[in-house]
Amino acid sequence: MTTAFVLSGGANLGAFQVGMLRALTEHDVAPDLLIGASVGAFNAGFLAGRGVDTDTVDELADVWRPLSAWKLFRPNPLRIVGALTGHRPSLVGDRGLRALLDRNLTFDDVAEARIPLRVVATDLLTGSEVGIDAGPATEAILASAAIPGLLPPVTWDGRKLIDGGIADNTPISDAVDAGADSIYVLPCGYQCGDVDPPASVAETLLHTTTLLIHKRLIRDVREYTAAAELVVLPPPCPVTVGALDFGHADMLMTQAYDAASAFLDMDGGRRDHPADHIEMSAG
Repeated sequence: MTTAFVLSGGANLGAFQVGMLRALTEHDVAPDLLIGASVGAFNAGFLAGRGVDTDTVDELADVWRPLSAWKLFRPNPLRIVGALTGHRPSLVGDRGLRALLDRNLTFDDVAEARIPLRVVATDLLTGSEVGIDAGPATEAILASAAIPGLLPPVTWDGRKLIDGGIADNTPISDAVDAGADSIYVLPCGYQCGDVDPPASVAETLLHTTTLLIHKRLIRDVREYTAAAELVVLPPPCPVTVGALDFGHADMLMTQAYDAASAFLDMDGGRRDHPADHIEMSAG
């Protein structure tokens, strides 16, 4: 039996996946294949070079704790003006994210990963999904995480690539196509519950994107329920942390760990209708 972990995008809510991963390792679940989009591509890349066990998950938690929007998306007034006037492709550069990847990836080429890895990006021109399982690892994950408007596209084989979440934020179909019999889905969810609407341009872009991709996730889970055994871990709700607020990683990891542990304790998390518990909240 082949087991795949599919890690979705979700910006700062990618910290949820660290808590989910800890719960999975404690339940002796390990992947033969890792598939990620956007921030899920970063988390998957970190794991793919090291293996998936409690020690590696602890290391990943240590990476998340000091992260901040200032470090990853440092604003530059001239660049912002250039973006708004059509002279720059994005509001911020990818310098912070590139530095994070250079520090934490342990392989240069995606094909060299210890655990087979596939990251998903989107062709900026056509909107089609681009699956990457070979090639420069930093560039591949930068492409998968290039939030349109916020981060610049990445040139890859003559194409301009952007955030994989646009084409398929939770690429379950890639796991099915790869022949996975058991697929563990680690979604980031979205900002939900009794919260104020996002105020800034960047936060609004991220929040509206996460709403759309969560709706797509629900549809995909229903579509592929019969194709493989799907275990969809529950993203916590309410989530009151803003879309660019990286200052609450420990809280998010703990929330996700508690929710995932309770979920897995019940028959390993297997449900006849795995989309039901990730339906959009009305609150």
